[in-house]
This record gives sequence, structure tokens and C-alpha cells, in this order.
Amino acid sequence: MNLRPDHKEETVEVNLTPLIDVVFLLLIFFMVTTTFDRHAKLKVSLPESSAKTTQQQSDPLVLSIDAKGNYFINGRQVVNQSLDTLKQALRKVIGENGDKALVLRADANTPHKAVVRAMDAASQLGLTKLSIATVEAK
Repeated sequence: MNLRPDHKEETVEVNLTPLIDVVFLLLIFFMVTTTFDRHAKLKVSLPESSAKTTQQQSDPLVLSIDAKGNYFINGRQVVNQSLDTLKQALRKVIGENGDKALVLRADANTPHKAVVRAMDAASQLGLTKLSIATVEAK
């Protein structure tokens, strides 16, 4: 039984244009706000400053930096503070053993530039086992 004889059935249309616009805007938003993982060449493991002692590697290479930025490799002073000199001194000490552990001991008043230069030299020589020596906070 047809109660509305002159009423034609309307066709239903779904307009996809607004949906596509919203999806496109969401895609742009997620692309802009995403942070990307950057893998560093040099992996740094910072020891915790606690009462427990960590397991020491046998015969690590110790690179000390004093408050003026002078470098000392196993207690012997490096001639100057340039990157090339530091790399040559480190290469001479490590020889063919590129898997040697490096312990970086920097004074609390050492310029940040000197520490970054030491880490850069270690990275360029392929030393990937780097730890930074700390003392227990009291």
C-alpha cells in the first residue's frame, strides 16, 4: 500500500570530499609532530652514581680531562688540545684493538667543548664502548 503516490524515492549520496580533507589534514598533523629515532655512532653508557660498584673491564683506556681542557691518556699528557693530536695519541695507545673500552674522566669545571672533542675523537676511531666516570654524590 503506497500512501504517497507522487513522492519519488530520493537517492542517497555520500560526499567523500570532506572525509578526504579530514584524513589528509590528520596525515599532515602526524607527519609534522612525529619524532624520529636517531641512532648515534657512539653509544654512551652513563654509570649511576650509587654506593654499588659496577663491574670494571680489564685494563680500560682512561682519558682524563682537567679543568683547563688538557687531555691525559692513562696519566700521560697529550701535547696539545687539538682533535687531530688527540686522535693520533688515542690511535697510538689502542693500536689495532678497536674494541677497547674507554673511560672518560672529566673535571667538574672542564669546558663542554673539551668533552665533546674527546667523544668525537673516540667516535672517529671506532671506539664504541665509552663510559663516563663519576663519583658518588653525598
